[in-house]
Amino acid sequence: MPQPPRTVLLVLFDHVQSLDVTGPLEVFTGAERLAPGSYRMRTASLDGRPVRTSSGLTLVPDLALGAAPDPHTLLVPGGEGTRRPDPALVEWLRARGPGVARLVSVCTGALLLAAAGLLDGRRATTHWAYCDRLAREHPAVTVEPEPIYVRDAHVATSAGVTSGIDLALALVEEDLDRETALTVARHLVVFLRRPGNQAQFSAQLAAQTASREPLREVQRWITEHPDADLSVDALAVRARLSPRHFARAFTAETGTTPGRYVDRVRLEHARRVLEDTSASVEEVARASGYGTPEAMRRAFLKALGTAPAEYRRRFHPVLPR
Repeated sequence: MPQPPRTVLLVLFDHVQSLDVTGPLEVFTGAERLAPGSYRMRTASLDGRPVRTSSGLTLVPDLALGAAPDPHTLLVPGGEGTRRPDPALVEWLRARGPGVARLVSVCTGALLLAAAGLLDGRRATTHWAYCDRLAREHPAVTVEPEPIYVRDAHVATSAGVTSGIDLALALVEEDLDRETALTVARHLVVFLRRPGNQAQFSAQLAAQTASREPLREVQRWITEHPDADLSVDALAVRARLSPRHFARAFTAETGTTPGRYVDRVRLEHARRVLEDTSASVEEVARASGYGTPEAMRRAFLKALGTAPAEYRRRFHPVLPR
């Protein structure tokens, strides 16, 4: 017998972040188009009335939360409306949350789940700017500030905005198959898929952008050519500075040393290639600037606590290792 559609209920409230709603909504709706009967989408506010998002967009819900059927997936977005949670919304979550098969939050939606006691004793994440608040106000929650999303049994929390799309794609892959999730990702022109343990900050975001154009050009060059000679001497030539002056200026303007910046770019490149291609570990090591598989293995063990072959196994169980 065919499986009934999984009902995905998105909770709406005033000053919600619109992309936290529409991003996952587009993913699940896209999957439903590709696999009819897989999902049934519903949006609901406390009283069933339209809500105004933090960007001024008006969203019209399908129904009131009190009239909503029990969903398979309850998705709570974030936004300014989570800063001072509506007590009635928190109570509704406290009453209905424990009964759902899958509980999901995007961005500061985790604050609402935590306020309802639904994250107690669990690992969770939220937008980096609110991780400290989540940990301070809800000490029963183990807050992980680094990952873009965290899965703990049937509860999944994401870091915010675009990471909600990453998490939704991961759920579609889990519910249906990788090909469906990949097709949805292609239609949305996004990567399939950033792993949950990828840091909220990429190397480019974690480091400041240099103010001087020669140093910004070096940052771009490093990102686009991880397999090049990225020694301080070589990069200094590109910046038209002496090695000593370059190293000092790069660190002062980006907040990290050239070596650490290069290490992070190479690690990100290697992870992405392992996740998204069938290239061998040796090919990945060479393309990412490690030179040898052993050098890449040491970098992965130091940064991630796992070897490249094991890392790939999470995404492609049958691809070359």
